[in-house]
Amino acid sequence: MTQTTRTVNSAGVNLTVHERGDAAAPTIILVHGYPDTSAVWNEVASRLEARFHVVTYDVRGAGESDAPKRTADYDLSLLAADLQAVADAVSPGRRVHLVAHDWGSIQTWESVTTAGAEQRFASYTTVSGPSLDHVGFWMRDKSQRSTRQLVRQGRKSWYIAAFHTPVAPVLWRTVLSKTFAPAIARMEGLPDAADYPSPTLGADGARGVKLYRANVRSSLRNPRERPTDVPVQLIIATKDRYVSPAIALSSKLWVSKLWVREVQTGHWLPRKAPDVMAQAVAEFVDYTEGGQEPRSLRRLRSGASSRAGAREFDDKLVVVTGAGSGIGRETALAFAALGATVVIADLNAAPAEATADLVRAQGVDAHAYVVDVSDVAAMEDFVKRVVADHGVPDVVVNNAGIGIAGSFLDTTAADWERIVDVNLLGVVTGCRLFGQAMVDRREGGQIVNVASAAAFTPSRALGAYCATKAAVLMLSECLRAELADKGIGVSAICPGIVNTPITTSTHYVGISDAEESDRRKRVSKQYALRNFPPSKVATAIVKAVRTNAAVVPVTPEARGARFMSRLSPGAMRRFAQIDAL
Repeated sequence: MTQTTRTVNSAGVNLTVHERGDAAAPTIILVHGYPDTSAVWNEVASRLEARFHVVTYDVRGAGESDAPKRTADYDLSLLAADLQAVADAVSPGRRVHLVAHDWGSIQTWESVTTAGAEQRFASYTTVSGPSLDHVGFWMRDKSQRSTRQLVRQGRKSWYIAAFHTPVAPVLWRTVLSKTFAPAIARMEGLPDAADYPSPTLGADGARGVKLYRANVRSSLRNPRERPTDVPVQLIIATKDRYVSPAIALSSKLWVSKLWVREVQTGHWLPRKAPDVMAQAVAEFVDYTEGGQEPRSLRRLRSGASSRAGAREFDDKLVVVTGAGSGIGRETALAFAALGATVVIADLNAAPAEATADLVRAQGVDAHAYVVDVSDVAAMEDFVKRVVADHGVPDVVVNNAGIGIAGSFLDTTAADWERIVDVNLLGVVTGCRLFGQAMVDRREGGQIVNVASAAAFTPSRALGAYCATKAAVLMLSECLRAELADKGIGVSAICPGIVNTPITTSTHYVGISDAEESDRRKRVSKQYALRNFPPSKVATAIVKAVRTNAAVVPVTPEARGARFMSRLSPGAMRRFAQIDAL
């Protein structure tokens, strides 16, 4: 779309304002930070302009806007007046939505915490810039913060002291004008762009130190009470090098309507992940414009805005494969009891719907899907449908599995292909597709892979089954290491002898159909006598999600086998020679 540019005068300071999209649509004003210009928002703005009236502007002292010479002219009250002037110019008589980053957030807090701000501003999405007044109270109140948190933020804010020295503007105009942008791009992993950073970077950085000099000391020493009734979406960049989560949350006591979204990225979120930023903004604006609050927002409610009696997994989305019976069904019910919306996947429609009915009976949403986890194309379609219809899941439990027992030499190529396709590649596909969706969302998550005690218990009668479950365990360990820095946990659950329907469907190789039927009945009876219910495995899965446990042996024999596999592998190999069937 075409971008138009105008000049807005604020008490004698000319501000360069850019507009995109339909002026009749809800107006979103994007406020940039230091030492950026409005160009930092270009990628986000391009993703919003089809549905919204998107406004960016260079704040005073930056880019194409005027740059007052006096330090006093960068006071927060004047910056707030600038924002008010822009809002009045681009959306007269209609409330606007604010989105701000870094110092843009700091100055925008000044606006939204002014008495009656909710009459002018419909919502506020803030990233990497706390209110200086809120921080001032946070620093003083030991009930809000620990000494460790205070020291940690002090280390992150080292540059603020440097900006108060006389040499800072000189360094910006000489050295930093050439080295700052490439250094930040390397550290943050920012993409190359022709429009960013601005060619005025050196001058913007030199002038912008006046923001710190005019406001930081006075606000932190004499903080003012700054509450707000404007709905606030606080986005915490978990890998921010400059703003810790603790200081970002310093505003939680002052905001009556707060949603907190954690995003696995660094400080420059608008440049690093514009899709994520634009989606978060659009979702919040749609809701505050009167739309229905989506599940993905409900789960972010915090403090006074959270619902009374909220349960641990309220508004979380959990996907469980193989959920038509056994461990899968009980896992779906366990998460439902804690408030989760559950997606139930199974090879057969009737048991999937039966589980969904049981989940709905607990007062939460359930959605049943028929899918063969060994069919990659079907899984790809399933994941696309889940994400499109319900959003990216917070928890995925790859539970679907089959059993094959008997001699290795009697296990055919077709037998191997089937068990590998379901038990291993089904898990691989679930991890790959849902894992990518979680990574792209950048809000973390948990993947749970149901392996077995057979993963570390060799058996002459279960070679194929043990091999696939051992592979699932190692896959989980490797994937856990890979996704850790993305905020995604991976857990391997290793049940032992559990009374589930798998015993009635296990294929026994090398024997007749009649013998196979007799063996299934015998083994099923043994498991029934053992009577370890699948509900206890489900409890272990929920706990693993809570604690991000790596490997969870379930049942006493599973824990014993795990211990012995480490203590005496030789003893486990000798035990494997016993024909348990």
